[in-house]
Amino acid sequence: MLMRMLAGGLIAGFGAGLFAAVLHFAFVQELILRAELYETGELVHFGTGAGGDETVAISDNGHDHSHGDADGADSSTLARNVMTMLFTGLIYAGYGLVLASAYQVAGLFGRQISLQQGILWGIAGFASFQLAPAMGLAPELPGTTAADIALRQIWWLGTVLATGAGLALIGYGRSLPFVIGGVALLALPHVIGAPMLEGFHGIAPPELAGEFSARVLGVGLAVWALLGWLTARFAAPEAA
Repeated sequence: MLMRMLAGGLIAGFGAGLFAAVLHFAFVQELILRAELYETGELVHFGTGAGGDETVAISDNGHDHSHGDADGADSSTLARNVMTMLFTGLIYAGYGLVLASAYQVAGLFGRQISLQQGILWGIAGFASFQLAPAMGLAPELPGTTAADIALRQIWWLGTVLATGAGLALIGYGRSLPFVIGGVALLALPHVIGAPMLEGFHGIAPPELAGEFSARVLGVGLAVWALLGWLTARFAAPEAA
């Protein structure tokens, strides 16, 4: 049983991670690359262009580096994409193990996880790990100024735990007090509030940041739903 859980969770998680990498390349990476141009100053939001359009910062004294830099840029892009696929796969392999462990705990209480229920569990994982934290700490573009990272990590972890426990109480609670307790846990992190700066100091246009957040959450929902299904397929406890 343990080997099934470990192997199934890793396989399901890494497979979902590869799917996440594909969606990242298709919908998210272009926004990150554009934000990096604002971060380095190559693009300037509300520059001096006519009508307030963004402008391009010109440097290099007009020298032509097109031939020498092309091969280096291609190899750098390839290395970046390979590392993105690898680390995304590893991250979701970890999530797969978490979900597989949760299925085992549910099995101890007599709950068998079907493929359809696995999708719901995956969506609950998305709500716990991404959606609820994003309500206080939205996905950030490169160059975004934010509050102290240690405080944000503590709030994120507390939000994940509270949301996961709250959803479990609502979904499997047998009486009204359990449901009320679950709702209270869902609300608690947001009542406390995420660490925030006193002002806004974004470099990239807010429209770009909004589109980035929407795409990250959309990709996350699709990947977590697939992760729940795959983990139920490969790692859920078999019926006795």
